[in-house]
Amino acid sequence: MRCSTCGEALAPGAGRCPTCGAAAPGMLMRATTVRVCPRCAYQGEGMPYFRRSGHVALLVGVGLFTYGFGGLIYWLARRHHLVCPRCGLGWENASRALAVTGPEPELRVIEASPDERLPSGGVKRRVLGTLMVLLATFLVLMGIVEAEAALLVVGAVMGLAGSLGFYSGWRGLQSRREAVMRAIQRKVLRLAGLKGGTLTVTEVAADLNLSMEAAEKILTSMDDGFRVRGEISKDGVLYYEFPELLHRKELGAGD
Repeated sequence: MRCSTCGEALAPGAGRCPTCGAAAPGMLMRATTVRVCPRCAYQGEGMPYFRRSGHVALLVGVGLFTYGFGGLIYWLARRHHLVCPRCGLGWENASRALAVTGPEPELRVIEASPDERLPSGGVKRRVLGTLMVLLATFLVLMGIVEAEAALLVVGAVMGLAGSLGFYSGWRGLQSRREAVMRAIQRKVLRLAGLKGGTLTVTEVAADLNLSMEAAEKILTSMDDGFRVRGEISKDGVLYYEFPELLHRKELGAGD
């Protein structure tokens, strides 16, 4: 069995993923107040800032360039800071949400469905690219001061490589965000099928264990006016209709 969030292999009977902390597929969370990351929709608890490899690499780099003093100041400033285990966003930005409780069979079906393995967020590439650009800047300055053409050339090449590495890491982050969004949208579609072809923001938030803001953002992104469209009931309730699921029984073979 694998984690539906990050794809990590899970031990039999495990309740949570040891890598990202998400609930294991088929396991329901008990009623508790948790937080939801507004960037990647990760739900759970924050992790210590320096448990992320990219932050450790940045700490080492800062320490090397400042003879250890900068690294010490950086560590003191961030040692109690929490971040999102998935994307690294500061956990103070996460919103609170109430976890789903109760043995709801339809939720178990959704949670048990496997998701694609998420691509790398490119944290290491971004950190390495930043360090290379800083080192390249130092070499270029030294080349100007010492009038050494070799230092200028090496610095320019290293700066270009660092910029490309940072851009590659940034693209990896965007790809990971898109993969997370696709995974959640698939769960919404499965939930719509179980609910008969209509959903409200409250239903998505409750059944998929998301915040109201995240659920509304996902449904709005799926609303294309054709396969998914927002409607307002006579009582003024906003709901989202999935015509292909709503009228599935009425569909027949073509002429």
